[in-house]
Amino acid sequence: MFPPNQPFGQPLQQQMYPPVNQYPGMGAQPFGLPGQPLGQQYGYGQPAQQQFPTQTPAVDQQAHNEKSNGAAPAQNGAHDGAQNGAQNATQNGTAEDNLRSVEPAKVGEVPVEVSPPKEFAVVGFAEIFKEFVVLGWTAFGGPAAHIALFRKVFIDKLNWFSDSLFMEIFALGQCLPGPTSTQVSFAIGVVKKGIPGGLLSGMLFQYPGLVVMSAIGFGAQKADWDKDILKGFGSGLAAVGVALVAGAAYALSKKTCPDLLTGFLNLLAAVVAYLYSTAWIFPVLIVFGGLCTYARDVYEKRPVKAADGNEGIESLGVNKVVGGFLLFVWLAVLVVVIVLRQETDYHGSNKALHWFEAFYRTGSIIFGGGQVVLPLIIEEVVQYQEQCTPVDGGGQRCIQVPDYEFYPLGFDDSRTESWMTETQFFTGLAISQAMPGPLFNLSAYLGALIASKAGWNAITGVVCCWVGLFGPGILVIYGALPFWGSFRQWPLYRRALPGMNAAAVGLVVAAVFSLYDKARSTSPFPDWAVAIGILGFVAVEVFKMPAPAAVVGGGFLGLVGYWLKIKWIL
Repeated sequence: MFPPNQPFGQPLQQQMYPPVNQYPGMGAQPFGLPGQPLGQQYGYGQPAQQQFPTQTPAVDQQAHNEKSNGAAPAQNGAHDGAQNGAQNATQNGTAEDNLRSVEPAKVGEVPVEVSPPKEFAVVGFAEIFKEFVVLGWTAFGGPAAHIALFRKVFIDKLNWFSDSLFMEIFALGQCLPGPTSTQVSFAIGVVKKGIPGGLLSGMLFQYPGLVVMSAIGFGAQKADWDKDILKGFGSGLAAVGVALVAGAAYALSKKTCPDLLTGFLNLLAAVVAYLYSTAWIFPVLIVFGGLCTYARDVYEKRPVKAADGNEGIESLGVNKVVGGFLLFVWLAVLVVVIVLRQETDYHGSNKALHWFEAFYRTGSIIFGGGQVVLPLIIEEVVQYQEQCTPVDGGGQRCIQVPDYEFYPLGFDDSRTESWMTETQFFTGLAISQAMPGPLFNLSAYLGALIASKAGWNAITGVVCCWVGLFGPGILVIYGALPFWGSFRQWPLYRRALPGMNAAAVGLVVAAVFSLYDKARSTSPFPDWAVAIGILGFVAVEVFKMPAPAAVVGGGFLGLVGYWLKIKWIL
């Protein structure tokens, strides 16, 4: 890999490239901010030219020879250039080899792999609007599908920035509280056109699902979900909804677990999160995963793959002072609403405060995407009590059941503390996965339904729940980006990323089984519901059926299950 005739004691750049001043006509700043070498912008101590020459030695030597020959015949100039190019190729390798043979260099004591620069598309507000106004109505399939679609559109098709940068943004969203695909949608606009670009891209991606789910939530309050036929339909929808979450967990696990250690961290996080579904366990598992891959890389002396120097970053949004203020606002609001809720009862005008606090707190402690939030949300909107029944041979069997099942009037009993029924929640979950945009838009459905059942205006519930769930993630991504621009170069962060991602996806895996338990227990025909879920998973993952069609099919199979139960077959 090293060029032949070059001593190992020389710096890598000197082995592969002559000094910059040997290149005629090369400017002092080929790219980067005026007056500041690119390497210094991104944490390296070397000027950009020493890291990434804009031309290969063979090509530059040929251009130099042709220029110095002046009036010589064109044939001789070409001949001389070819000879010099061949000599350079012999000594230093071919131009293509030079670009590929960048071995681990050293930044301080840490081996770092670097990549050559690349040009990216110029993006304006019109381009952001054009792409996201379409994505807002066509991005089906949940967070995993959204990330894959973003990569296909903005990397493969439009070349807005590098693939490594996109995966870093995705990893950052995984490691921050809030909805990952939503944070990525805002970050894409931010890195191209700053704060207004992020607001434009993010809101265009959110609003279609917000509008549709709000309307469905308002209508769901008027439906009589105690009728068996609607229970059958809702059970079918819920089964496919859980199957779609399983598909997302599988896809993300394949992407983030390329080796045994990351696979083990994914498994460990899934098992622990399923057994102990408390809020504090999520960030602990993610930090533990990061420490494991960091320790592995240090022990094995693996090189750190450095962030590319030119990746398509035009802006990081706000500066660090404003970013720090946004993070402070996020935490201050969290503390204030938690204290206020503890000091007030769920009556009268306090209801809106309780709704906002529940969703804001949930949005502040969720890591890893929309699927992880589902078990926590259902614990907020449906209250459970323990029901014990005697079993043969002595002892009792205890299960958690919704509180409204303990009272004669059911959900309408004044003693019921649940904000909705399980059937209503799982129906909304299935419908939200059939809608475009983030899974967190489920909060709009829940807010409209909660407010309507409490006798409030549905819009009030939508604002409290939707803003409460999305707000923390948006504040955090805007506040974190300016700091990420600096710490993304730290070897500690880059070595910890794989483990943090693997653990975060493990939380999604745990959510699959938690939701499966609840969806099966609430179905009027549990075994048939499991069968519907299996059919939905295979239809989407194997036969590539669109998610909306699979959800509708699940509802139809739920009606079939209702009919079969009436006929005493199930």
